Amino acid sequence: MFSKACKYAINAMIYIASLPKGNQRAGLKDIATAINSPEAFTAKILQSLVKDDLLNSVKGPHGGFAICGNPSEIYLAQLVESIDGNILLTGCALGLKKCSEDHPCPVHYKFKAIREHLAGMLLTTSLSDVADRVNTGISFLKH
Repeated sequence: MFSKACKYAINAMIYIASLPKGNQRAGLKDIATAINSPEAFTAKILQSLVKDDLLNSVKGPHGGFAICGNPSEIYLAQLVESIDGNILLTGCALGLKKCSEDHPCPVHYKFKAIREHLAGMLLTTSLSDVADRVNTGISFLKH
């Protein structure tokens, strides 16, 4: 459902948000290893998140990537929009260019319900919500 880049972006943000307090800056290599992503691809994704002011990047020996702002005020919808845009929440499930209420594709109404549920989850789930699940061992970033 999400692009590979979007999945990596969400996982990277969760990883950084789940780091111990006071040590919430991570280097590219550590992030790529933690989320099982190629380094070069991870670097491009992280730069997109920096460009959209979701991450902060500092160069140097004590540098790395850190979350901009409070993770409890960053929602998964912002990460998806940063990487994939809003096509998942607005586009046609079958990829038709002219799918609408007036001119629906064969799965329009069934997908509309799924899309609304997904949008609700993305808009109400904060980065700290999912990072807390990783920190308590309820959820995992790797298998």
